[in-house]
Amino acid sequence: MNFFLETLCTLLLWLYFSLEALVLLVLPARRKNVKGEIVLVTGAGSGIGRLVALEFARLQTVLVLWDIDAEGNQETARLAREQGAARVHTYHCDCSKRTSVYEAADKVKREVGDVSILINNAGVVTGRKFIDSPDELLEKTMAVNVLAHFWTYKAFLPAMIASNHGHLVSIASVAGFFPVNGLADYCSSKFAAIGFAESIALEMLAAGKNGIKTTIVCPYFINTGMFDGCKVKWPNLIPLLDQKYVAKKVTDAILQEQVRLVMPRSLYFILAIKNLLPVKVGILFGRYLGIFEIMDNFKGRFKKD
Repeated sequence: MNFFLETLCTLLLWLYFSLEALVLLVLPARRKNVKGEIVLVTGAGSGIGRLVALEFARLQTVLVLWDIDAEGNQETARLAREQGAARVHTYHCDCSKRTSVYEAADKVKREVGDVSILINNAGVVTGRKFIDSPDELLEKTMAVNVLAHFWTYKAFLPAMIASNHGHLVSIASVAGFFPVNGLADYCSSKFAAIGFAESIALEMLAAGKNGIKTTIVCPYFINTGMFDGCKVKWPNLIPLLDQKYVAKKVTDAILQEQVRLVMPRSLYFILAIKNLLPVKVGILFGRYLGIFEIMDNFKGRFKKD
């Protein structure tokens, strides 16, 4: 195509898509019907995983729940049945181990069918300075927070490609955009998870698989207990997020096929200007927002895993 003609077309589409985005801020996209879809949630035994699973239970989906905590997973299953899930299947899966992911995936495909909505939610955090973190904990952070996504995509994406139907969801974090003092391994894993999800989305577009949707969720700290002890400097400006609110927003984003969800909304502005600021100005704002001290009193939560 002629260079000037292609440039003109690109500019016109840029304007169109920008106006479309503004309209969708006021008039959200129509929610799709997911009744009967097979929805797999990793880390479903507690926190956001459980709450998102319950949101999809109310939509009469077939739920596949993965967690290393069998007791918590069974409790999620019980609640999901009460909420109206079409069927609920639970599987023990250690997402830090590739073999465990593949074994659980094979069972799901044999016993339930092809997963059409994959929600990679399982996550861990060490909460220690990098130099004080044991190697095995650093490896586990990367294994659960990003490598597990590789294995679940390998397991379930081929069927989505064959039918040109599916939805890939990555529960990442704003820590995947902004470095945080005391979260070097966690930030690294979330940077990687976002990059991986965006790259796969481009692969699907390039392959003409427009029936496969992607949603990347990037929340601030959530009051699930995972970041207990973290001190927010200006809670009225950037508050800790309520887990029920987050679960509802995640579900809405999936149903509306929203490509990226950042919470709270104020972070969209900070994200937009991040790379425009001089480094020293970025550090200044980081100090102002309390990024240097946020992990000083970290306790986290103790789980069976």
